[in-house]
Amino acid sequence: MTEVSRRRLLGYSGATLAAGAAAGAGLVSVAQAHEGPSSGNGPVPFFGAHQAGIATPVQDRLHFASFDVVTDDRDRLVRMLKEWTAAGAALTAGHPYGSAAGGLPESPPDDTGEALGLPPARLTLTVGFGPALFGSGGKDRFGVKARRPAPLIDLPHFPGDNLAADRSGGDVCVQACADDPQVAVHAIRNLARIGFGVVAVRWSQLGFGKTSSTTPDQQTPRNMFGFKDGTRNIPGDDHAALDRYVWASAKDGAAWMDGGSYLVARRIRMHIETWDRTSLKEQQDVFGRMKGEGNPYGAPREHDPVPLAKLPADSHVRLAHPDSNGGVRILRRGYSFTDGSDGLGRLDAGLFFIAYQRDPRTQFVTLQNKLAATDHMNEYVQHVGSGIFACPPGVRKGGFWGETLFS
Repeated sequence: MTEVSRRRLLGYSGATLAAGAAAGAGLVSVAQAHEGPSSGNGPVPFFGAHQAGIATPVQDRLHFASFDVVTDDRDRLVRMLKEWTAAGAALTAGHPYGSAAGGLPESPPDDTGEALGLPPARLTLTVGFGPALFGSGGKDRFGVKARRPAPLIDLPHFPGDNLAADRSGGDVCVQACADDPQVAVHAIRNLARIGFGVVAVRWSQLGFGKTSSTTPDQQTPRNMFGFKDGTRNIPGDDHAALDRYVWASAKDGAAWMDGGSYLVARRIRMHIETWDRTSLKEQQDVFGRMKGEGNPYGAPREHDPVPLAKLPADSHVRLAHPDSNGGVRILRRGYSFTDGSDGLGRLDAGLFFIAYQRDPRTQFVTLQNKLAATDHMNEYVQHVGSGIFACPPGVRKGGFWGETLFS
């Protein structure tokens, strides 16, 4: 047997067998483990009306991966999504996908094994589909071109963008969040392995130190500039706000997206060395908040109402505030990143911005047009990567990621 055919056999036949084994032997216990709410370092429910990892309390670590689909075979893509779903249900419950150490000695293990012995660490996996999956250049590879939802636009070029093609776009994305970085990386690694021959990683991003929270009762996290970030984020238990600003509805025009959401990802590089030589007053003017307490100018406490008139006109908080944008809100779920240094010795660090919303046309695009034009912070940041994805609704028991799109 040739190496290529051997890999294909092990990558697909083996994955299919593992999926069957997981479905038959493991998913019953997985489903039982997901009956109750998450607590501590345990599992987050995998099945439900909405995908986990959106309104879920934000974990500490991220591994985000964008994939290109490298086949034109719809059946292979759907089969892979089903296998991904079986794997996702197992991994988020803290189980390996198939055998990690007890299989045939002559064959690679089904699971790569680096998460053996680790708790689930509140792992969530969130899947989305990019614009190109629905066809480009007149080509409809998977018969879904007519089902592309109107909010899934090609994002416009914003002033100041310096986007790298190898850090932007993609047909399918997976957001893995966990409180243990090894658990998150293990999940992406195994989904990529299962998808060999159907998808290939286009780009990926590791993140740490959540920069937004969906749980207001917890301490607001800080970004790489040292400022609190996400003070007025949409709480994960504010169901009215989630319905209005985050969850897509069949009334929006794409019935298959009912209960889903639209993800916008932006890799924002921060000019750390320049910022670190900037006066405290200038830094606070950029945000419109005090660096210590996090309170807005003109208010004594962080969570007090923001007196917008007392903030600099070009401050970030004033420009992004809902009251400055007709009430527009988004659910932020970003992470800090550091990817070593560039060729000039400068830290390659910043914010991997993630936002979920009901319609990017009236939410993210509206906000970013204003910020890109006049935000004082633009002197210290640059957007270098970008992606937009339609995240379908949650997985029902017995279903699979993307079932509403491909059924």
